[in-house]
Amino acid sequence: MSGLNKGIRKVEMALKWDPSPTGQPPTDLDIVAATYLASDPHGAPAYVVHFDSRSPDGTIYLNRDSKDGKGFGWDEVMTLELDRLDARYARVVVGVVIQQSQQHRSFVGVLNPAFRIREGYTVLDEDDFADILGATAATVGERFLRESSDGWSFHSGVQGFEDDPATFTSTMGQLRRS
Repeated sequence: MSGLNKGIRKVEMALKWDPSPTGQPPTDLDIVAATYLASDPHGAPAYVVHFDSRSPDGTIYLNRDSKDGKGFGWDEVMTLELDRLDARYARVVVGVVIQQSQQHRSFVGVLNPAFRIREGYTVLDEDDFADILGATAATVGERFLRESSDGWSFHSGVQGFEDDPATFTSTMGQLRRS
């Protein structure tokens, strides 16, 4: 990238799902984002942003949080100001995790889950979790990569995990064998 192409600068990740049927425990999905240092882009995350947290520099934050999917439209929304991230960060991975507090649940047990990643009005990716119904968590913005001082690029891909939330957030950015 060079010249007039600024790359991806500010991204919105949005997540939605329908509430659980009456009498069933609520379904709680959460957006998470992990940053990785240029010196170790597939190692341990430098930090993870999720509900009740934000990045130390305020560049990644949750705008809307839902514990039950009863919102109108997009239930959870996270903003990633990639253009403001310090140069030591070279990679950001965005994911979704299903809270497992009241019963074990995978995406097959979530009603109409979907996500959208966009920059401004440009949709970078929009999908559901139909290909990973047995998973309890997923990476959805598989890779935001710092290309140079000109900005970031996005590489889509939904990949399922069968981990608890703590394990998922520590391993979501590691290289995985197919």
